[in-house]
Amino acid sequence: HGCRSERDVLEVCDDYDRERNEYFFDRHSEAFGFILLYVRGHGKLRFAPRMCELSFYNEMIYWGLEGAHLEYCCQRRLDDRMSDTYTFYSADEPGVLGRDEARPGGAEAAPSRRWLERMRRTFEEPTSSLAAQILASVSVVFVIVSMVVLCASTLPDWRNAAADNRSLDDRSRYSAGPGREPSGIIEAICIGWFTAECIVRFLVSKNKCEFVKRPLNIIDLLAITPYYISVLMTVFTGENSQLQRAGVTLRVLRMMRIFWVIKLARHFIGLQTLGLTLKRCYREMVMLLVFICVAMAIFSALSQLLEHGLDLETSNKDFTSIPAACWWVIISMTTVGYGDMYPITVPGRILGGVCVVSGIVLLALPITFIYHSFVQCYHELKFRSARYSRSLSTEFLN
Repeated sequence: HGCRSERDVLEVCDDYDRERNEYFFDRHSEAFGFILLYVRGHGKLRFAPRMCELSFYNEMIYWGLEGAHLEYCCQRRLDDRMSDTYTFYSADEPGVLGRDEARPGGAEAAPSRRWLERMRRTFEEPTSSLAAQILASVSVVFVIVSMVVLCASTLPDWRNAAADNRSLDDRSRYSAGPGREPSGIIEAICIGWFTAECIVRFLVSKNKCEFVKRPLNIIDLLAITPYYISVLMTVFTGENSQLQRAGVTLRVLRMMRIFWVIKLARHFIGLQTLGLTLKRCYREMVMLLVFICVAMAIFSALSQLLEHGLDLETSNKDFTSIPAACWWVIISMTTVGYGDMYPITVPGRILGGVCVVSGIVLLALPITFIYHSFVQCYHELKFRSARYSRSLSTEFLN
């Protein structure tokens, strides 16, 4: 639907007949039949008979489907096959540049496109090249250094030393700024690296609007923006250091630097798998929260009645209200048990045992679905990383 010329059509399909207005895709026809029936809403998506699960899954990825669209029995077959066999999916990106160079005027545009594509892979895929691995390693080092400085700045000795240094430079307007102390200099260098990296990735991205909407890019902005806001607030309140140190907003903005640790998700498959699993399993997560809320309402009302409502003379003062009992229910269902409040009556203790066992059962019910989704997301990201590495090796050898 988005193609406006024959050249755009050939970007997404293998051949095109203008007279018949027919499109040709060099894919598995039997698998396409099953996928087309599912997309049109006729039946559920299952594996094609007499076809390898990994081959069918490869066809699904080509047509924009994911493993979560499969039936539960087929998902288990796919997980078992992926666990037994490690397969590199064939990369389909190199053919695009070849077609561009074959068209009139494509030879001049191909080098610039190839350069932009390499830049994108360097910043987006840490395993795509040696330069990407070096860049990812440097970013990880900056993230670790910034987090160490953030943690050390909350130590009492560190704060006292910083206060003594500021007292020596009270004559300067910007004495409380983040750039005068050693920790402030390190923080400024880290922020400079993160800002430059974000700007370069934005400039080489294909779709600027899509770039801004990506979760990892939003996290980068949330990690970088508070620093510049705190610098501006420091400039405007630099003459009044007491106001600056007492500012709740400034302390909150500085503590938002904890978002830097989420930047590691760009370089580690494990954190990417966690984020993708939470994205795909939001229904199961909502179901888990509903289970907990229902159980919390029931057990908190019963515990408040048994511990405080029946016998007012020997009542438990920790269970004076249902909201107070909700705290006891949630730490009991999750088997944490801080011990700050507990039932003292025999019926209350029996109810507490039932609450603990019910919490174990309710928390374990959705775990199966989340586990299968986690395994699936991990294999997808792992295959994607291996595909980029293999395509890079082929390009290097050629």
